[in-house]
Amino acid sequence: MPKFSTVEARGQFSDVINRAAYGKERVVLTRRGKDLVGVVPIEDIKLLEAMEDQVDFAAVKDALADYAVYGGTDWEQVKAEMRAKKAGK
Repeated sequence: MPKFSTVEARGQFSDVINRAAYGKERVVLTRRGKDLVGVVPIEDIKLLEAMEDQVDFAAVKDALADYAVYGGTDWEQVKAEMRAKKAGK
């Protein structure tokens, strides 16, 4: 994975962008020798978002399964309990 300092990247901005967009390379930008950010192809971002959506979907599925098994708490009851806790401080 190619690395450029932020100073180098500023001078070669279009090259850095083209490497990611057309060359499908991931480019790391550094500052003071430490990795700072990555410039990645849009396909990588779309894949990451799809993976996050799958994780979110799985969490919702688990929550719904728990609700089906254990039931839930009435929203009005939750609000009343929170008010009681706040008043008891």
